[in-house]
Amino acid sequence: MDAEQLREYAHKMVDFIADYYKNIENFPVLSQPGYLRELLPDSAPAKPESLQDVLDGKSVAGFLGEMLSAGINMVGFSWITSPAATELEMIVLDWLAKALKLPDEFLSTGQGGGVIQGTASEAVLVVLLAARDKVLRRVGKDALGKLVAYSSDQTHSALQKACKIGGIHPENCRVLKTDSSTEYALSPESLSEAISRDIASGLIPFFLCATVGTTSSTAVDPLSALGKISSSNGLWFHIDAAYAGSACICPEFCHYIDGVEEASSFNMNAHKWFLTNFDCSALWVKERNALIESLSTNPEFLKNKASQGNMVVDYKDWQIPLGRRFRSLKLWMVLRLYGLENLQAYIRNHIELAKKFEELVKLDPRFEVAAPRNFSLVCFRLLPTENNVECANRLNRELLDAVNSTGKLFISHTVLSNKYVLRFAVGAPLTEERHVFAAWKTLQEKASALLRKS
Repeated sequence: MDAEQLREYAHKMVDFIADYYKNIENFPVLSQPGYLRELLPDSAPAKPESLQDVLDGKSVAGFLGEMLSAGINMVGFSWITSPAATELEMIVLDWLAKALKLPDEFLSTGQGGGVIQGTASEAVLVVLLAARDKVLRRVGKDALGKLVAYSSDQTHSALQKACKIGGIHPENCRVLKTDSSTEYALSPESLSEAISRDIASGLIPFFLCATVGTTSSTAVDPLSALGKISSSNGLWFHIDAAYAGSACICPEFCHYIDGVEEASSFNMNAHKWFLTNFDCSALWVKERNALIESLSTNPEFLKNKASQGNMVVDYKDWQIPLGRRFRSLKLWMVLRLYGLENLQAYIRNHIELAKKFEELVKLDPRFEVAAPRNFSLVCFRLLPTENNVECANRLNRELLDAVNSTGKLFISHTVLSNKYVLRFAVGAPLTEERHVFAAWKTLQEKASALLRKS
């Protein structure tokens, strides 16, 4: 979308909001459960639609985007207060689930469904609480101190915070080591061994968090094998695909989530790599009742016939806060105005740009690629003149500071196998090939200056 298209669409959006308020009394105050599904298609469009097509819907839920969400200022918590927000969220998350080819158990038409959380950190928290309470209902609340959660040392720190909030004893958070031999993915053998030891010690394994696209290096855990271990031991199996999940709408990358059928829950951040403004973290669960039983409240002032009769979804019972914004509008606009084909092309372009950068790194003998590239993140480092880990780490810290201080680009770092590693991520909407080459030129220049000094 160029500047003139933005101007045109923004004007139309303002007019639409103004007309909405002008004609607000013409809209029904109370809708019927399921009304919106009858008005919208069953799947996201493959081709982009015009803004007018989007706004021409017969429903008041035809508002898209952050601008419309802010303009309407809907505080959605139960269906009765915000039927459009609730039902549109169910629909677009079904659309996205189908685009990702998630199992039918994750669709709202069954026992599961999707919900938009603020972040992947919130997503892992609510499913950990659901998993905890599901086990405690079976073994008794006094067993809380025996519950054990598992992850790799590459799993996002959000899991550790979730365990703290959920009352899981720090000593019962198993962070299993990974290394270059498994490309920093979690080893099924190490998981099996840890579970066996814990069971023998009288502990209760209850939760596993696997990752598709780890923060440090975009490692991908072996979902199928981990899922089977989880299933045989009664663990809640959560998949965190916050970053890389977006890529899985492309058929050639969908294999990265092979094994998702074994999962209890799956999460991706549309606000990371799916052209959707923050915050919009999509979470799907197979058992929505597990979330509801853990998180629901039912005070008198929120009671209504639709909720009491289990005719509707109340998203207040799927999350930590009571209130929530009309976040599905943003995702709906992205899916309709781009279409899945353009979104796939967008993802593919970023991955191709990352491949080009990776090739440039490999062509320069002063550098090395430090971890396999799976998506659009390249982990690399500058090699020192002498084979010394501390010297290499210091050199790369200095390179990071030198490059970032130019103001021409920004790269980040991580530590893999005790090595300080630089991270080049392609993910901004306006990044082009010329930016990648310019970034590499800056890196080469600063590297040359540092090596001359060392």
